[in-house]
This record gives sequence, C-alpha cells and structure tokens, in this order.
Amino acid sequence: MSRVDNEKFYSTAIDKYGITAKGVNWHSKESQKIRFDIILKMLPNNINKYSIADAGCGFGDLYIYMLKKKKAPKEYIGIDSLIDMYSIASNRTGCKIVLADICKDTLPMSDYYICSGAMNVLDSFETHLFMRNCFTSCNVGFIFNILHGEQESETYNYLTTAQIEKIAADLGVKKVIFKDDYMQGDITVLFLKETI
Repeated sequence: MSRVDNEKFYSTAIDKYGITAKGVNWHSKESQKIRFDIILKMLPNNINKYSIADAGCGFGDLYIYMLKKKKAPKEYIGIDSLIDMYSIASNRTGCKIVLADICKDTLPMSDYYICSGAMNVLDSFETHLFMRNCFTSCNVGFIFNILHGEQESETYNYLTTAQIEKIAADLGVKKVIFKDDYMQGDITVLFLKETI
C-alpha cells in the first residue's frame, strides 16, 4: 500500500505551485536540475540513437530539459498514472504520453527507462514492482534516482545501497552503477542488462 495518496500528493502540489518543479513536489527547480544532470551523464553521449521512456514523467520536465541541453533522444515516451500529468505532459512535450500504473500495467518497450523521483512515495513492495516493470521493459538499462539512507518516514521512501543491490540481484541486473556524491540523501542508479 502506498505511503501516501499519490493523486492527492501531486494534485495538492499542482494546485498550490502550478506547472513548476514544486508542482511535482521537488524541493526546488535547482535540485530537479541537479538530478536531471546526473541522469544525462549516465546516458550514452549518442543518446539521439536511443529511445527513452520516462516513468512517472510528471509535466515532461525531463524531456524539456534534454531538449534545452541538446541531448534529445531518438524517441521519448512519457508515462504517468495521473490524468493531470498525462494532459500537461502531452501538451508541453508534443510526444507520446501513456496513462498507466507503472507498478502493474504493461509498459511500452524502450532502450532506456528513466525515473526521477516517482518512487519517493512508494512503499517497498511497490518500489520493487516499479523497478521490475521498468527493467523488464528496457532494452539497455534503467536509470533512477531515489532517496538514499536508512531514515524511516511515513511519507518518503528511502533505500540503502545494500537494498538496491538486493533488488538488482533479484532482477538479474548484469551491472549496477551508483552515483551518490551530488546531493545529500539522494542516489542515482543505473541497472544495465549487459556488462558493457
């Protein structure tokens, strides 16, 4: 069961902050950009040859940031479970946006799956399902950021490096790359299907 009511968690933020980083419950636009920069560094330089699926795409901010940084993928697909996010991301990106529950619905195949922040309010069971579905649906790899540490929270989901390694082993991940030196309490991880 979710730690929070996902729809209420995001719709309240949208009502309060509009189509901004805080509208998807990021602490600030700056912290969102830092996380996006780390994701872009973990993607191949020739990202224009690969497709990307953005799991929990929110307003499509990652795609807009990729365009701004001249790192547009060959194809971008956004996925979100909330109708407001689906509508806004469709209008802002002009790309295919899929309305789906990432934990349980069949997802479109893509070279890379990316998740920035969408697992931060899931419980541990949902987190495992979310990661499994994204990893199963990617051809090359799954990049995600999540709150990092041993903190206990009624709202937020923290994972330790050991917990992430256990999930990777359960999923049959061939190679795991961690990046945790950019922001306290946050980690970005790449699960690869091959040991390239």
